[in-house]
Amino acid sequence: MKPELVERLNQINRAFYATFAASFSESRSESARELEVILPYIADGARVLDIGCGNGRVAALLGRKRRDVVYVGVDASAEQISNFKFHISKSQGLDATFFVADITQPDWIRFSFPPSEIGIGSGMGAFDCVLMLAVLHHIPGGDLRTHIMRQAHELLAPQGCIVVSTWQFTDNERMQKKIVPWSVVGIDEHELEPGDALLNWKRSGAGLRYCHWIGEDELGTLAAQAGLNVIGVFRAGGREDNLSLYAVLAK
Repeated sequence: MKPELVERLNQINRAFYATFAASFSESRSESARELEVILPYIADGARVLDIGCGNGRVAALLGRKRRDVVYVGVDASAEQISNFKFHISKSQGLDATFFVADITQPDWIRFSFPPSEIGIGSGMGAFDCVLMLAVLHHIPGGDLRTHIMRQAHELLAPQGCIVVSTWQFTDNERMQKKIVPWSVVGIDEHELEPGDALLNWKRSGAGLRYCHWIGEDELGTLAAQAGLNVIGVFRAGGREDNLSLYAVLAK
């Protein structure tokens, strides 16, 4: 995918989350059932990195569950982070830190963490669990998705795991109705990759988001390209309890 198109798609998503941060945050609760499925992969004492943390609902969940972990949340949207439930997690004793960082930018890791803190250069990452929930499908271009997956691997401790979820919107009737033509934003669909889609949003106004369909085969390919193994796959989330494909990855 051409770099200028990657940037255009990123701009669409940045504009969406800046404009609809509050209403989107209201639709993403820490009590959502699909979040519960990640808990078995987060041991007490773990260091957890939540890439694309949004409003911090995972932090709020971990605080509510009284989990003894160190949590770091990263998101490109300062507006989203401003809506997080930090007062809940903080009052319940969770050690939580949030950073605003755009993971589509090459050096986002070094701008977010001191190299000595995360083990860059030592071959040993510092996080026992890296979460990438509903974020990878918003990354335009296969090359960029692979690069970000490799960065997640770099941040992972030797015995740690990565939990990824991607929306399965092409086989969900409710989500299919949200797909709109690329002509709405003046983009030639022939310049895009198979699986790229533009989804609308109609809560507190009308907005658009770029999304890429990532099925089990593509997720397995991304993992392999990043030097990771798929150790578990399942479906959860949404009203139908199957909107998202989850994969657990390890070294």
